[in-house]
Amino acid sequence: MQVLAIDQGTTSSRAIVFGADLSVRAVAQQEFPQHFPDSGWVEHDPEDLWRSTLATCRAALDQAGPVAAIGITNQRETLLIWDRATGEPIHRAIVWQDRRTAGRCADLKAAGHEAEVAARTGLLLDPYFSATKAAWMLDAVPGARARAERGELALGTVDCFLIWRLTEGRVHATDATNAARTMLMNIATGDWDADLCALFGVPMQILPEIRDCNAAFGETRLLGAPIPILGVAGDQQAATIGQACFQPGMMKSTYGTGCFALMNTGAEMVPSQNRLLTTIAYRLDGQTTYALEGSIFIAGAVVQWLRDGLGIIGAAPETQALAEAADPAQQVIIVPAFTGLGAPYWQPDCRGAIFGLTRNSGPAEMARAALESVGFQTRDLAEAMRADWAASGATAARGVLRVDGGMSASDWTMQFLADILGAPVDRPKVLETTALGAAWLAGHSAGIMPDAQGFAAHWALERRFEPLMAAAARETRYAAWRRAVQATITAA
Repeated sequence: MQVLAIDQGTTSSRAIVFGADLSVRAVAQQEFPQHFPDSGWVEHDPEDLWRSTLATCRAALDQAGPVAAIGITNQRETLLIWDRATGEPIHRAIVWQDRRTAGRCADLKAAGHEAEVAARTGLLLDPYFSATKAAWMLDAVPGARARAERGELALGTVDCFLIWRLTEGRVHATDATNAARTMLMNIATGDWDADLCALFGVPMQILPEIRDCNAAFGETRLLGAPIPILGVAGDQQAATIGQACFQPGMMKSTYGTGCFALMNTGAEMVPSQNRLLTTIAYRLDGQTTYALEGSIFIAGAVVQWLRDGLGIIGAAPETQALAEAADPAQQVIIVPAFTGLGAPYWQPDCRGAIFGLTRNSGPAEMARAALESVGFQTRDLAEAMRADWAASGATAARGVLRVDGGMSASDWTMQFLADILGAPVDRPKVLETTALGAAWLAGHSAGIMPDAQGFAAHWALERRFEPLMAAAARETRYAAWRRAVQATITAA
């Protein structure tokens, strides 16, 4: 028996078949175009998301054969609205990275709404989240708001759109983790919040039903025999599950286009005093587990910039060799605020900056600074999480950080991460943790994979990176980073 995991990401769609023993049986991946119609705007063609998802599912099933269930994980906050009758989107998807509603968020903040929004959603007023995207789309597309109020349209994040398409319009539903990222859900009650919908101007009749992560989401008949969809979670929550972070205090960090760190806080909603997010880690069988989350907008994307923007590397793996060859006497710092700074700063108007350049600075120093920026930003998040966790009265957070995502394959980057954190970094044998989390949700619901305790027992360490940097050097380096960040914010 086996399970199909759909992993619909920011730059590509993937389908991975896992066996009941959690082994990978087949993988298919397809990239799709990004659209940048204006400065700070990022869009996807919804048909690209759908076609690439369907194509990769069929390719993976051709390799591996029949599956018992489907699990879905997806880029979060990306927003779509479509016609209920035809399934046709009314506009391109507005991607989580998009900054077009920064002005609207600033207006709401100036009007004093952020404290109440944070109390209900755990989120901060930022264009990252879906609510202001939805309002913008309803106002920008002629006639859309009136159609929405008549109930003719459907709104959803990417998981919801895929479920609609896979079930041929029979199911309009999302899971609790994706709903929690829209800024329209009260994470204490687990329901859509009428006051928030009124504040943001989103008619409630276009919202999907919210279900548990391990609920049934209908079945698809588009992949041969009917296959039930039995698990859904946003990508970072799915990675948290895939890393078996089931105990309060456990932390994981995923390095993809951005970096997203989550700390399990159990049944308790821990309000952040350090501008992190309080969010839902997962909701299983009606029981909600919460998390603290920090989001870095630029992680792997800084390596893409070295390749595509500067042209100093031809492929991502070259970055490590360059970093190893860098002059240790130079201390070049890159603050990669290409689309603003995320947690714990939340400065959408910041732009990238480079500090410490000399006449001898070259590609090697730039590569090292790019990789180090990911470690520095992760420490920003870890410091904030530990402070919030301690302030909640909890015992000390577990010191180990579990990592996954493309950049975690770089030994050099993970060693610097352990050095700058002053804590061990654990890399698992299975790096496909996001897809694995979705597969486990569906596989356990289908009765072919173990429970959470059994799943955690399957988690296997590939390598632990212990900190080697002297404490004094660590603090000196981090202090220089903080000064660079503050200078970048001041210059914005």
